[in-house]
Amino acid sequence: MKKVLILLVCLTAFLSCKEEGKSQKLEETVVNDDSLKTTKQNDGLTHLKGEFVYYDGAAVLQTNAEIYGVLITNKFEELNKQAQQYKTEPTDMVQVEIRGRITNEKDDKILWENKVEIVEILNVKPNPKKENNVIKLGNQ
Repeated sequence: MKKVLILLVCLTAFLSCKEEGKSQKLEETVVNDDSLKTTKQNDGLTHLKGEFVYYDGAAVLQTNAEIYGVLITNKFEELNKQAQQYKTEPTDMVQVEIRGRITNEKDDKILWENKVEIVEILNVKPNPKKENNVIKLGNQ
């Protein structure tokens, strides 16, 4: 009985050592090398995907992690025109995928901490319909 127990302990120790070696090899293969990046990845722009809304002079892009104030540029105007076709209410959000420059500089009009300047529009599509997510006040 003692021999079987000693054999199991040795076997367990041997197998656990092998897995440590595998995880070290995996860590070594992860390379953060700029030479592997494409031209688009080296241009300093950030790829953002989220919900976009423009209402009453304020434009916002909400991603899963952050909320960005959108700087008013020609590309912003183009994005807003594309988003209009998917809106039923002026306050509806639209799913967008853009590339842009993120900045934290102070702005008189945009009070969000993070701001984005849209450089490239990749995709615009309607937001999936959700039941009972809008509360309307009044007689309308």
